[in-house]
Amino acid sequence: MLKSSSMDGIRPEETTLISRGVQIEGKVSSDGNIIVDGRVKGDILCQKNVSIGEGGQVNGHISANIIIIGGNVVGTVTAKEKLALEPKGNLKGDISAKILVVEAGAKFNGNIKMGDTQNIPEIKEISSTESPLILESKRS
Repeated sequence: MLKSSSMDGIRPEETTLISRGVQIEGKVSSDGNIIVDGRVKGDILCQKNVSIGEGGQVNGHISANIIIIGGNVVGTVTAKEKLALEPKGNLKGDISAKILVVEAGAKFNGNIKMGDTQNIPEIKEISSTESPLILESKRS
């Protein structure tokens, strides 16, 4: 799993924790790191890293340097450096990331734009007549 190693060395005073049982509606913005183990209905804008724990749920756009998804996310995700989908991670939405890591068992339904994230085109919603890209990794 990437969560623990990717978040190593982070000082607690630089991290906002949205604990299990906490529900937030609205925009969450931070210059530090954010860990979501609760629920967020709204956008998350972070200058550093965002980690969505296995019990975490986000319905909204996430923008950060590194994003780790171990829970459920519905919305567009923009990672300036890296997006990692952990084994229990489930993302329904579009991705823009320099690097994408999909671990065995992770689920993704949406579109991917990889490489330069500076000029991100407007994301269009998938209509019911279009067939969305479905990526599911499996270990052999």
